[in-house]
Amino acid sequence: VQLQAFGGGLVQPGGSLRLACAASGRTFNPYAMGWFRQAPGKEREFVAAISWGGDSTYYAESAKGRFTISKDNAKNLLFLQMIGLKPEDTAVYHCAAGSTAVAGSAEWYEDWGPGTQVTVSS
Repeated sequence: VQLQAFGGGLVQPGGSLRLACAASGRTFNPYAMGWFRQAPGKEREFVAAISWGGDSTYYAESAKGRFTISKDNAKNLLFLQMIGLKPEDTAVYHCAAGSTAVAGSAEWYEDWGPGTQVTVSS
């Protein structure tokens, strides 16, 4: 499985971005997909997850009410719509695929892609 996140950029506080993650691979059929982020000098942090075969979603407290995770199964695409961005949202955002659970811990995800940089600054 190959995952590639894109859509990051520089945005002002209060602004919006929509990240996407393209998945490819002959047998791509995960149980769940998630978004994680890592800021400089900080540990990787869970953002949101979604079940690939259903509609269950799970958000970090920091993402609730501002971020929305969604997917397009037919195109093997994962999305993260972010509004009301704050400087503390600045990080490299990674998408990941897991075979077991819609979880908030990175250990549940086996496949990871290179991230996309999101910078929130005025």
